[in-house]
Amino acid sequence: MEIILKQDIKSLGEKDDIVTVKPGYGRNYLIPQGFASLATSSAKKVLAENLKQAAFKQDKIKKDAEGIAERLTDVKLSIGAKAGESGKIFGAVNTIQIAEALKAQGFDVDRRRITFETEPKFVGEYIANLNLHKEVKVQVPFEVIAE
Repeated sequence: MEIILKQDIKSLGEKDDIVTVKPGYGRNYLIPQGFASLATSSAKKVLAENLKQAAFKQDKIKKDAEGIAERLTDVKLSIGAKAGESGKIFGAVNTIQIAEALKAQGFDVDRRRITFETEPKFVGEYIANLNLHKEVKVQVPFEVIAE
């Protein structure tokens, strides 16, 4: 079953993507919750026209994301966390802390666009993946230090 996504869904796709899902998932969850609509031929034509008109805006957003990505290449973050003698952190470093550290350095990145390659649970160096745009992704190194 083909559907058109009305908003970003983490494991499925981004807004205005046409994706194929199992019929039960589409009819019983995505469409009733308002996350998607059926991809009929007329809906696809309307979507194509809307995407054509929004291409200019998307190009500007992509250029802004590329500018931010270019400035982020030299950034290295340092996150403080309480840790035991073995170096294990009490709790874990999360995306909110990374977003706040980036905001302190002048970068406004939504925490939902940040992921980790490995979960930071020990003192040490890690990498945060920032998905600034569909086509613009940046890796920012950060260090977890004991407080």
